[in-house]
Order: sequence, then structure tokens, then C-alpha cells
Amino acid sequence: MVDVGIFVGTVYGNAQHVAEQVQQMIEGKGHSVAVHMSPSIEDFKQTKSVVFISSTTGQGDIPPELEFFVMDLRDKMPLMEQKPFAVAGMGDSSYGDTYCGAGRQIFEVLLELQGKPVADMLEVDAIETLEPETEIVPWLEGLLPQLLD
Repeated sequence: MVDVGIFVGTVYGNAQHVAEQVQQMIEGKGHSVAVHMSPSIEDFKQTKSVVFISSTTGQGDIPPELEFFVMDLRDKMPLMEQKPFAVAGMGDSSYGDTYCGAGRQIFEVLLELQGKPVADMLEVDAIETLEPETEIVPWLEGLLPQLLD
């Protein structure tokens, strides 16, 4: 079982790049990490804590790599039993109500699965932040004690 499972939803590769930066940071602190680009329910069950890093596509939609996985989570309901989680949503605020829609959907599913959020979802706006890792990596570094509790 890995300490932290990072589940990634990306369209143009930004979320994957961020996940790799987060992986390096966590491994640098001596913890095991698995980055999942095409995850399964088994991957989800085999983590002590869960991190989702996802961009938003379309009209607030979850990227294809995660879309079917999140549908599986909703359908199969693998209860998290208070497993800690964090969600970083990436989006473009010019899209209005659908801004960071994927992250919001994922956060809600994890609450339904009885996960324990260690913080509110982080929203990273592409209009303000060209390098999302500059916000997400330090945010998750600060949350590591709660994620690994």
C-alpha cells in the first residue's frame, strides 16, 4: 500500500506535470507515492491517502482519463472510511460557473464516499497562474501531515 495516491485528470499535460512535481516533493520526504493517469478502483483502495489533481475541460467536465474512473467510484461506492484526501482543481475563471467544475465534482464524490477532506479544494486559475505547480506543490506540502496522519 502506498502512502499517497495521486489521481490525475489532464487535457494538455499541465496536471500531469504538477502531479510529477508533487510526487518528487513527497518522495523527497521519504514517503511512497503512486501517480495514476488511468486509475482503477483497486489503485484507489491501495492508498493510505488520496490526492486528485485535475484540470477542467468543456463545460466544467472531468478530463477523459478520470471521467470513467469517477463514474466507477459513483457506481461502485468503495467507501473511504475517513481516508484523508485533498483535491486541487485547475481551471479558467473566464468560464464562469463551470470554473474548476471537474475538481468540484471530484470533491463531492469523495465526500459521498465518506472520505475526510484535509482542506477545502484548491482552485488554481489559469488566468492568474501560468505555472500551477507554484501553488499546488507548496499547498500539498503544507497538508502532508494531515494526509499522512
